[in-house]
Amino acid sequence: MNSRGANAYITMVIVAGALALGHGLWTWSSPDLARYLSYCIITLLASGMKVSLPSVPGTMSMGFVFALIGISEFSLGETLVTGCLGVLVQSLFYAKVRPKPVQLVFNVAGVACSIQAAYAVYHLPNLQSGLLSATTYFLTNTVFIAAVIALTGQKNFWSVWRDYFWSFPNYLVGAAAAWVMSVSGRLIGWQPSLLLMPILYVVYRSHRMYVGRLEEAKTRAEQQRAHAEEVAALHRRTIETLALAIEAKDQTTHDHLERVETYAVEVGKELGLSETELEALRAAALLHDIGKLAVPEYIISKPGKLTQEEFEKMKTHTIVGAEICERIRFPYSVAPMVRGHHERWDGTGYPDGLAGEKIPLGARILATVDCLDALASDRQYRRALPLNEAMRIIQSEAGKSFDARVVEILARRCDELAGMVDKGPRIAKLGTNIKVERGEAPAAGFEKASAKDQTNHNLVNLHDSIAEVGRRSGMLAHVISTVALCGEREEVFAALQASLRDVVAYDALVVYQRSGEVLKPQWVDGNDFQLFTSLEIPVGGGLSGWVAENGKPIMNGNPSVEPGYLNDPAKFSILRSALAVPLICANGIIGVLSLYLMESDAFTTGDLAALTSVASTLAGALERTSEVVG
Repeated sequence: MNSRGANAYITMVIVAGALALGHGLWTWSSPDLARYLSYCIITLLASGMKVSLPSVPGTMSMGFVFALIGISEFSLGETLVTGCLGVLVQSLFYAKVRPKPVQLVFNVAGVACSIQAAYAVYHLPNLQSGLLSATTYFLTNTVFIAAVIALTGQKNFWSVWRDYFWSFPNYLVGAAAAWVMSVSGRLIGWQPSLLLMPILYVVYRSHRMYVGRLEEAKTRAEQQRAHAEEVAALHRRTIETLALAIEAKDQTTHDHLERVETYAVEVGKELGLSETELEALRAAALLHDIGKLAVPEYIISKPGKLTQEEFEKMKTHTIVGAEICERIRFPYSVAPMVRGHHERWDGTGYPDGLAGEKIPLGARILATVDCLDALASDRQYRRALPLNEAMRIIQSEAGKSFDARVVEILARRCDELAGMVDKGPRIAKLGTNIKVERGEAPAAGFEKASAKDQTNHNLVNLHDSIAEVGRRSGMLAHVISTVALCGEREEVFAALQASLRDVVAYDALVVYQRSGEVLKPQWVDGNDFQLFTSLEIPVGGGLSGWVAENGKPIMNGNPSVEPGYLNDPAKFSILRSALAVPLICANGIIGVLSLYLMESDAFTTGDLAALTSVASTLAGALERTSEVVG
């Protein structure tokens, strides 16, 4: 009761009730005391027969029936006293929550006013209408209660009062019971009319069962709503967890995903998307890059331009992402948005080349906001552009790459949306930078740093170091360009033989080609090459087979684990180090490039980086020739 209006209203009702009760006591008369006392006791018993109201706070008892009986059969004072005592019993008897004194006084005063009004209507000259009297009692009683609930709870009065209207038929039943009591009292005396009590009890029990069913239905509805909210929250947590899985692989996408989500949803609202469509768009915004989990990390984090082969691999993230979303089975359509977020309005996008309105609206929104935020964010290959400059680039592509309607909304609200992201809740990052202190060593032991790495680490001649890096970079570029220009397979292998050793030293080199589920040497060079010519390595077996299966390189592995070395005692190799990288093209892993050295732990991380660059070009060259074994 915080407002002055509520306090004034409560005071007014209490004063009016006190005046009504005082007037009734002042004019008290009780010609048949035994009859009145019997009536009073029965009223108090009936007031204990109460049920909770289904939609509003409070209870309803059968005492109102005897209030209506008293209006027609007893004096005003008798009816007021009995009615007020009944309210006290109803409020205090088996109360789930004890009312405060002011609430108790208000309830008594409200009933006193209702009885006074209904009594006056019933005893109008030449009227004595029980139906009109019951209607008056219902209106005054429910209006008093609804008004105080609306004032103290800051609710709409009419919406509160409507929740009481369902009880109006009960007052009509009470009016009928009062009429039966009046008629039977005049015909057979008031004592037999007390037999009406069992009938009232049956009415009370049926009404209680009805209210109980309403409460059960309300409870079920609340449980279903709570379950739906829990499922929605679970979906949200699942989406955020998958988004974190992307962030764990590509650190640049964490804030990017949050910005794309905010931008996309706000644009979707302006375009009139339904709540279900907005939920789908929200999920797609967080998951649009989930397919990058299938893209090699060196491609995602590459600091320069992608090769054609690398870009072909990168494009698959749209399809893989859509497949992941389809398997989640969202209750709304997410996968088409994820699949189409790199489509372009003019049909030049991927993976399906959709154009115009054929691109799902959610995908068009994602394509635009994704590109805007990418331009305005730091990337491995360039610095971020100012937001207004990035927006001008997006506007220049309206009607070509992007839907003009989406561009217009972004141009108008981009500064506002950027502020919303800064003020909004953030998805907590994964602890990818933490250090685990426990655990001494893996069962296989640690990889030892090579002598070459130690030497490079301890170089003191800075000019020599720079010269060495420049020399190696130049030779690497020469190898890559030479291999890329080769038109025949023999030329490719001859180029490797002529110049690769200057970039990465090796004692033996093998280019394995994948044939079904085995790797077969296609070209060998260097020492012990006879050991490799007839070797067939199952995919997943040995060192090179593991690389072919997992698509990841191995540095300073043990060559003796290649199948065939240990199975035949006649075969012997003095090779002690292996460096193997996968040959990846648009069709997947087509083979492995493996180098071997006689020195243990001889390859460096620089060797790995150089060989990875060569392998990317080599894979494209092998795929370009027609002799690839598939």
